[in-house]
Amino acid sequence: METIKQLTLITVLLAGITCSVKAAIDPNQQTVVAGNNKFALELYQNLQSREGNLFLSPYSISTALTMTYAGAKSETEKQMAQTLCLPPIEQFHKSFGEIIKQLNASCKKGGYELVVANALWGQKDYKFLPEFLTLVKTNYDGNLEQVDFKTQAEAARKTINTWVESKTKDKIKELIKPGLLDSMTRLVLTNAIYFKGKWASQFKPEQTQEAPFTLLSGQKVNVPMMHQADNFRYAETNTVQILDMPYVNKDLSMVILLPKKNDGVKDLEKELSSENSPMGLPQRSREVQVYVPRFKITSEFSLAETLSAMGMPDAFSSKADFSGMTGNRDLFISAVVHKAYVEVNEEGTEAAAATGVQMALTSVAPPPPVFRADHPFIFLIRDNKSGSILFLGRLENPEG
Repeated sequence: METIKQLTLITVLLAGITCSVKAAIDPNQQTVVAGNNKFALELYQNLQSREGNLFLSPYSISTALTMTYAGAKSETEKQMAQTLCLPPIEQFHKSFGEIIKQLNASCKKGGYELVVANALWGQKDYKFLPEFLTLVKTNYDGNLEQVDFKTQAEAARKTINTWVESKTKDKIKELIKPGLLDSMTRLVLTNAIYFKGKWASQFKPEQTQEAPFTLLSGQKVNVPMMHQADNFRYAETNTVQILDMPYVNKDLSMVILLPKKNDGVKDLEKELSSENSPMGLPQRSREVQVYVPRFKITSEFSLAETLSAMGMPDAFSSKADFSGMTGNRDLFISAVVHKAYVEVNEEGTEAAAATGVQMALTSVAPPPPVFRADHPFIFLIRDNKSGSILFLGRLENPEG
């Protein structure tokens, strides 16, 4: 029986202040986005039991795993497609890649930075199928870079980490921890996305004041609370307020889901599904009195167990079939790691995330509503052209 080597997949995503593109989106791309967002919410639901603040980039994770899926076959392919909510459409990878190209192109009109980048890091002299490399290069613009995992795994780790740091403007450092790569690693796939811009309507620093924020425990902490009154897309139900705050050029937005009860975030999380999520509510523009805290969040995850439980266990075992990469069933996923960072302030937002998957040897008329985010809430950063959720998180405590 052939020895199964390690494949490591790293996804990095750095996002920041967002805006929204107005061009129409292709029906196939709409289907891809719907699947990606469904996976985003299902993954969040599997991680929400973690205590404290939570932040991740489901888009980064989707992209990295989708490049891996390009080499999956048989039952492994079926399980990954189901878990990642990938639609059974022709030229799926082309549609996915077009969304990435549009994200990269949208920032050229100025006003913000947005870059999505992919790369493959392969063991030198190890044979990958030309059709797999061509698919990833054509659709994901991922070039194959040769490194030596067999004898210089630590040097390879540093090379990949340097790439991650450069693509995320030094927001994600040491994504791949010492010891994660070894002589059995054969391939690392990386995705990086960086975004930085400014709020379309910025908060004035002089209007930021210390104010109480109520934690889930009922305890109150004083935090810097930003404030402004302007026109925003806004909606509410009996249980939640929804605010859409666009960034410069309005190509992307931050959407905040604020439960009306101070301790209502857990109940709100239970509703986060593609069928009944309040994010789909129509939001008309109106004047809103907005109060949002300044905050920073850093989160780090090991996702292999979570993804396996979500429906793709074969990919993490000796049953794995990634013969679409090498022609042999010699790879399986041994680890998936993800790291994310976000900062929200008066000027805008900056966020970063990274994911790693390692494969191893077989083995009106009323007054303006008040939107006072002074208790735990859910937030996301969304590309308004495609509707893609780039980041998703929960703020329980602005102090960390």
